[in-house]
Amino acid sequence: MMAPSWLEVLDSTTQACAAHQRGDLVGRLRERRSRLTDPKLRVVVIGETGQGKSQLINALLNAPVCAVGDDHTTAVPAVIEHAETPTATMITEGPRAIEGPSNRPLAVEAVTAQANREPNAVRAEIGLPRALLADGLALVDSPPRSVDMVDSADAVLLASDATSELSLEELRLLEQVVPRCPTIVQVLTKIDLVPGWRSVAERNRAQLEGGGFGASVIPVSATLRLAAARAGDKALNEESGFGALIQCLHTDMLNQTDLLARRTVATLTVATVDTLLTPLQEELVEAQQSASGPAMARWQAEGRRAEKLQRDATRWQTMLSDEVSDLLSDIEFDLRDRTRRILVEADEYFETADPARTWPEFEEWLRENLTTVAETNSEWLLDRFEWIARKIGRYVAPHRTDALPDSLPREVPADPVGEMRMPRVENFGVGQKLFIGMRGSYSGLLMFGLATTIAGLPLINPISIGAGAAFGAKSVLEERGNRLKRRQAAAKNAAHRYVDDFFITYGKHSKDTARQIHRALRDRLSAVTDELRAEITETAKAVKQFIDDDMSRRTTRAHEIRSRMEELLRLRQHAQALVTMRPRGLIA
Repeated sequence: MMAPSWLEVLDSTTQACAAHQRGDLVGRLRERRSRLTDPKLRVVVIGETGQGKSQLINALLNAPVCAVGDDHTTAVPAVIEHAETPTATMITEGPRAIEGPSNRPLAVEAVTAQANREPNAVRAEIGLPRALLADGLALVDSPPRSVDMVDSADAVLLASDATSELSLEELRLLEQVVPRCPTIVQVLTKIDLVPGWRSVAERNRAQLEGGGFGASVIPVSATLRLAAARAGDKALNEESGFGALIQCLHTDMLNQTDLLARRTVATLTVATVDTLLTPLQEELVEAQQSASGPAMARWQAEGRRAEKLQRDATRWQTMLSDEVSDLLSDIEFDLRDRTRRILVEADEYFETADPARTWPEFEEWLRENLTTVAETNSEWLLDRFEWIARKIGRYVAPHRTDALPDSLPREVPADPVGEMRMPRVENFGVGQKLFIGMRGSYSGLLMFGLATTIAGLPLINPISIGAGAAFGAKSVLEERGNRLKRRQAAAKNAAHRYVDDFFITYGKHSKDTARQIHRALRDRLSAVTDELRAEITETAKAVKQFIDDDMSRRTTRAHEIRSRMEELLRLRQHAQALVTMRPRGLIA
């Protein structure tokens, strides 16, 4: 036998729930399937307290099966089915039921009252030999505001008395019922107590229509029904309205179980599909949105960082070159200034000192001073380079402690001064003194001798002899002074040449050292820059790969989500094709 179309839709819905790992929905649908394939038609009666729900069932069955009254509010469900003889059983669980539920047979008219008082009661089961139930109809009296039994219902009767139109609580109750069981009849009870019940019925119909519940309204009076049964009055029975209700149960429900099942499955499937679609739609929105925004921002930041690093590399190299140029200029000026002051002191010294006597002392002083100049100038050069290195290092890589070389060369030439030779000094011996004295004496003797001859004195006389001795001594003294000045000038020239040689030699060493340190510092900072560039490139590459992988994963996931959503929407369409979702009457 071919399975009905609604059963295929229900099974497909169950499979979809299993595929989406919704075990809770799978269990619920399987229970629903078991109920729908049961040939019995379960009609659950619901309603607020005091609306005549239990009395409605009693009037339908013409039997006091459900306890009524202000002190007999329904606490547990009561299931009434057909039986050849009246039977009643209370199902309990808890301390009294050692192994599973226990069945306690009771009188039909007392079972619901007893079950309502029993704290461990689960439900009451009643069997009655009634023609209304003979074709498979089962009535269920449910506790007020309870919708748990609706999950197993093929149809629902909402009992609401005619004293007022449907309340907000009753409409909210219907909102919970419709997704579980769409076949609903609103039974307007107690019409015998309200003369204007027809206007109430119309307002209820308008509310149900406006709320989209698709429920019909059947006005009834349980009091008239029971009175008619006792008196056998058919007219009174017709006035009670129960004829229309019984016809609805038989004609519109029992004779159209397939339509009810299709309607229930359609509603249940649509609600289930919507439940499954909601997280998929949220996940699709999330998948379509760029969740890699922080990663993209980081990738762009790394790109900007690489560009900045490139600009900074050009900038710090220019800064380094400028600093080194300034340093070389300052070092050369310092060296020139220090050596100039030494030469000034040397010149002042040889204004009075005789190099022939003081040269060794002067040479030692000059060597010591030039050595001090070399050491001081070298220390200043290295200290200044360390300052430059720290400055450029902070600019290139402020967070890298290894951005600079471990140490800078601090080598000073072993002998930055070199050997100094004493200037050549001519000797002024006794023979030279005698010769110079005789030459001066002769000139004085001759000049004064000739002068005294005018006075009649001989050429050689005491005056000329004295003048010759004085001129001889004067010539010796003048020659001695001239020779001293020549020695001093020679010493000055020697000192100047020596200092110039020192300036050239040490100046070249200083410049070579500066260039060596400059290259070492530049190479180290260039290596750090290359490391930073490689680090940035690697980071950007990893972030870009993450973005690409994330985008690919999201695209794939979005495609999967769309496919699953399309499958669910097709299932939804199949469910909607089973029956109109919100018919205007009870049976369309």
